[in-house]
Amino acid sequence: MSESEAQDVTIYNPVIAVIGRVMFTLIFFLSGITHFTGIDDYVRLMPESIPWRTFWVLISGVVELAGAVMIVSNKYPRLGGWLIAVFLVPVTIVVHGTAMVASPDEQMRAIQLSFFLKGIAMTGGALLITQLGVVRSE
Repeated sequence: MSESEAQDVTIYNPVIAVIGRVMFTLIFFLSGITHFTGIDDYVRLMPESIPWRTFWVLISGVVELAGAVMIVSNKYPRLGGWLIAVFLVPVTIVVHGTAMVASPDEQMRAIQLSFFLKGIAMTGGALLITQLGVVRSE
C-alpha cells in the first residue's frame, strides 16, 4: 500500500459520505453566491476600519465557492478544506468576535456568540477535511 493510500480514510457507506460533504458545503455555496448578489450587506457586516471591504467580500465569495466545490466534488478536498478554514478564521474573529464583544444589545451579543461558536465548529470540520483528504469506498 502506498503512503497516500495509507493516509486515506475508508468510507463504509459512500452515500453518507456524499450527504455529509453536501451538508457541510451547502452553507458555503449559498453564502458564496450571496457575497456577489448582496455585496453591500456583507460590506456592512465588516468593521469600517478594514480597508477595501468590497474587495475582501468578493475574494471571500470566490474562496467559499472554490473550497465548497473542491470538497463536495471530492476533487482536491484537502485544498478545499484549507480554503474554507482560511476563510472562516478571519470571518469568525473579525465579524462575529467583534460583534459578540462590542454590540450594545445583549440579545445581539448572544446571537453573535452563537455565530462565533458555529464558526469555530465549522473551522474544526474544515481542518478535519484538510487531514482526511480523499475518501474511497471499501
